[in-house]
Amino acid sequence: MSELNAFVADTPTLLSIGFALSFMPIAFSLGTWLIPSHQLRNRVLFFWHAYDALTHLFIEGSFLYECFFSYVNVPVGLLREPFFLGHADRLYGAKYGTLPSARLWQEYAKADHRWATADTTVISLELLTVFLAGPAAVYICYLLYQIGNPKLSAQEHGAAKGKLWLVAPAVATAELYGGFMTFAPEWLSANSQLDGSNPAFLWLYLVFFNMLWVFIPFWILTEAYKEIKAVFVKAEASSTGKKKA
Repeated sequence: MSELNAFVADTPTLLSIGFALSFMPIAFSLGTWLIPSHQLRNRVLFFWHAYDALTHLFIEGSFLYECFFSYVNVPVGLLREPFFLGHADRLYGAKYGTLPSARLWQEYAKADHRWATADTTVISLELLTVFLAGPAAVYICYLLYQIGNPKLSAQEHGAAKGKLWLVAPAVATAELYGGFMTFAPEWLSANSQLDGSNPAFLWLYLVFFNMLWVFIPFWILTEAYKEIKAVFVKAEASSTGKKKA
């Protein structure tokens, strides 16, 4: 492992990790405040989608910022086509930034080198994640808040639940697809851009910060299946009862 990719627990590194983890207590506090305690599953769903939204909008949003606005100039003819944004004389990415957000992604890129530069596949996925999945997660939190509001009518609660179990599994499916498209190219190329030689890189950066978006979306899809199944079973039972009557 090169000195460049060594894990060093210095202040910038700890601040970067701390910032990435700081959204968890924020999301937990919001869920505790806004969702009634007896609605445990809804609290968990709120916590996850609040954390999901904050991560997409702020952390991954900062990645897009660095990709589009941080660059260095290089001599024309040095780079090979295709040129990012059509600039033949620029290298883009967090690697060339100076802001705290650049330092965060420079740290994560020690484990996955693609995040240091303007990798077009990663950027394409993150554009969808930041501008679609992030706002959708905020909307899911709003729906969960509506469901937990005792002042709403039964019809309003039912409408909110219907929207919830339409949008939540759609976002969960997108999260799983995004994770597959992020890591499948590496599985097919012997993990050429990944570095798991250090336990922090492997278990914290690569496993922990990515597997959350595998296990929890699978759980959400399972819950969505239960909800949809229950509705159809109830509808069929009601229909059968009316025919007999």
